Amino acid sequence: MRVLLQRVKSSQVTVNGKIIGKIGLGLNLLVGIAQRDTEAEIDWMVRKCLQLRLFPHPEDGQKWQKSVQDIGGELLVISQFTLYGDCRQGRRPSFDQSAHPQLAQELYDRFVSKLQTSGLKVATGEFGAIMAVTIENDGPVTLLLEK
Repeated sequence: MRVLLQRVKSSQVTVNGKIIGKIGLGLNLLVGIAQRDTEAEIDWMVRKCLQLRLFPHPEDGQKWQKSVQDIGGELLVISQFTLYGDCRQGRRPSFDQSAHPQLAQELYDRFVSKLQTSGLKVATGEFGAIMAVTIENDGPVTLLLEK
């Protein structure tokens, strides 16, 4: 499982010209599911996304002191199979490591559901759709998480 995590001031996702998910301060999570992923990877990634200290302390401005949970931030979760695109050979990416759509959607839905148990606002894109994602990076802070 791979998650491209971005600290954002705001983010939104549009499908067919309609905004279907929108957040303020928090994290934009682009999520790729591999064929080998299981519940264990989902659980690890949920904990990591919620607990990483990526936000400044509001009182003294110290960087990297608070997690998205600590600040009551918001999450926008977007399925992104292209995170498993392998471009080492040829001129076209190979997606052999990406999970098949049925498994990927099942694990993606579990990931979203587990994030929702945090009590934070969790917005999503539409699995398998062509989406336009608007991101106002904060920092910018962008990290690739992999399990």
